[in-house]
Amino acid sequence: MVISRTRPAVTTLLLIVESDVLVRTAVADYLRECGYTVLEANDSKEAVVLLHSAPEIRVVMVDVGAPDVLDGFTLVQWIRREKPAIKVVMTAGIVRTAQTAGDLCASGPLLRKPYHHDELARRIRQLLDDR
Repeated sequence: MVISRTRPAVTTLLLIVESDVLVRTAVADYLRECGYTVLEANDSKEAVVLLHSAPEIRVVMVDVGAPDVLDGFTLVQWIRREKPAIKVVMTAGIVRTAQTAGDLCASGPLLRKPYHHDELARRIRQLLDDR
């Protein structure tokens, strides 16, 4: 199934937190093609700054397995506590990390790397539709 890349009526702001610049850039470009406005953060520290400065962020994609000052799991917990209206998509490349993320986010959505960009777009759309 291919996600339609038609522009949404209202632009939705997303934040991608991914330390791998090639992955982050490719995902951000794809989501922009899907009609989203995308902010990018290299790590959790940058993400927290952006989350404070851009209250209109609706969805955050977090690589929970990335080494960081504030790990991905801690960032997700912070978002849930401080910004509960924001939806979160967690990604993980290591099976054990993916299992932990699944436990943290029992209702989903967790994407195990490598994932297809269409699957990410579908998960984001589901989160936005589940208001």
